[in-house]
Amino acid sequence: MTTNIRYKSRIPIKSDETPEEKQYVGFATLPNQVHRKSVKKGFDFTLMVAGESGMGKSTLVNSLFLTDLYKDRKLLNAEERINQTVEIIKHTVDIEEKGVKLKLTIVDTPGFGDAVNNNECWKPITDYIDQQFEQYFRDESGLNRKNIQDNRVHCCLYFIPPFGHGLRPVDVEFMKALHEKVNVVPLIAKADCLTPNEIKKLKDRVREEIERFGIKVYQFPECDSDEDEEFKQLDKELKECCPLAVIGSNTVVEARGQRVRGRLYPWGIVEVENQSHCDFVKLRNMLIRSHMHDLKDVTCDVHYENYRAQCIQDMTRYVRLCRDPRKDKNGITTRTLSLPPL
Repeated sequence: MTTNIRYKSRIPIKSDETPEEKQYVGFATLPNQVHRKSVKKGFDFTLMVAGESGMGKSTLVNSLFLTDLYKDRKLLNAEERINQTVEIIKHTVDIEEKGVKLKLTIVDTPGFGDAVNNNECWKPITDYIDQQFEQYFRDESGLNRKNIQDNRVHCCLYFIPPFGHGLRPVDVEFMKALHEKVNVVPLIAKADCLTPNEIKKLKDRVREEIERFGIKVYQFPECDSDEDEEFKQLDKELKECCPLAVIGSNTVVEARGQRVRGRLYPWGIVEVENQSHCDFVKLRNMLIRSHMHDLKDVTCDVHYENYRAQCIQDMTRYVRLCRDPRKDKNGITTRTLSLPPL
């Protein structure tokens, strides 16, 4: 039997203190202690971007974090792209804002979807995600667990081309290959190529195909009951807008007497941070301001835990078979097992 007893503080307090102060112990400051420790330690976040060349991935990342991660990038011509295989390139940058430090890692996937034959072009990407899980599992199971580097991929932005009539076969196969390993957030790239009506139709078509093919994209958590009405409304709008249609730009132009980031066309200006033009602000708010911690939690509690449980099952099965080896018809003991991942 378990008995729950609520104790109140009986520590002697000075007579000039109020009754509320007499009942105060101090554990209400625990959130402040956690906050100070977290800020001192800093945060890390790993973002993967995937999609074929020319979808504006690099520009969007630079627009999101107001930095230039691709200064030394070399653009390939058509012939070079045909022969190029899928690569995994990491860019790491330390960002500080109002005393809060963020170690941001961008995992780029040049070469994806650019070949004539794209059969299993997602294999290097899934292998990379598994390698990061395996490395974290090894570090977590080691003797020194004090300073474990978390290089697990917390989110994958997948860029869907704006032309066409929905998802292509390579889009479907890529997301189905990754949806059990990472938080997949599909985006409609270069939304300034489409009219508002075309964007709406494409979003409806992509949502319908994601459901039809059983693709598990990142699901936004439900709002807590104590959240204010403004936050609930923003969360509702965000869910209704998926997949987000985005535009990126690192160019500052003048619009209505103000300098804004946008793209200048003969017919007018597309403003990146104008919510009537695209969903860039919604993506930035979701990715950085409201759901970054949830993306990390889902990675740790769902995707990594699934990988970890599978590893432990494989190791247990291997040990059990080694203890009880099978014999062939001649009575000779054989062990043809290969080692598990760990």
